[in-house]
Amino acid sequence: MCSYKVCPLRRAVVLLLGIMKMTEENQEKSKVTVEDVQKLIKKKDEIEEQIKAYYDVLEDQAGVGMEGPLVDVEGYPRADLDLYQIRTARHSISCLQNDHKALMLEIEAALHQLHAHERAKRERDQQEAHEEAMEQEETLPSAFARVDHVTAGSPASQAGLRVGDEIIQFGSVNPGNFQNLQNIASVVQHSEGKSLSVGVVRNGQRVQMSLVPQRWAGRGLLGCNIQPLHR
Repeated sequence: MCSYKVCPLRRAVVLLLGIMKMTEENQEKSKVTVEDVQKLIKKKDEIEEQIKAYYDVLEDQAGVGMEGPLVDVEGYPRADLDLYQIRTARHSISCLQNDHKALMLEIEAALHQLHAHERAKRERDQQEAHEEAMEQEETLPSAFARVDHVTAGSPASQAGLRVGDEIIQFGSVNPGNFQNLQNIASVVQHSEGKSLSVGVVRNGQRVQMSLVPQRWAGRGLLGCNIQPLHR
């Protein structure tokens, strides 16, 4: 229970000044967590319960409330009231309301700090992901052909080849020795029934798969259409 000397706005002012003086370095050293905010909210709920309990006390005292008169029309203390209990309840409510205001400021500051940390973390994660993708893209070989059609149920489809895949390896064919689509056709014709290592770039990532050229219900040995890339 706080006293008249302590409970007025002094506590709220001290807390607010403390928040204003917090530097970015201090905030970094003492990051607010979700658990911290939950504890503050729990404390707020407890204060509100206490305030309600004291209001119930005033209600039991003939509904006198915070402003009701404690003396009769002649100026004498009302005999139907417990004056000590009423004054204690009123004083406690006043103190708790000040505590509640200060705590709400603390919760608001904690929420702002928590959201700022989460936003900064998202931005860092996005930046790191972007840099990682750029590094990987820079280290990937240049594609020499693109898949623009894959028939369902075909050897190409079963191997995992997709429309839009950019080919960086097809068996022995690579960016260094690729001249035209006849290079791929030759590898396919000489590899019927054999597993070929095929590398593609898909969504900025390298994907490796095994493709077996073979007879199937459709035309050719692959069941896909490949177009050269001119770069």
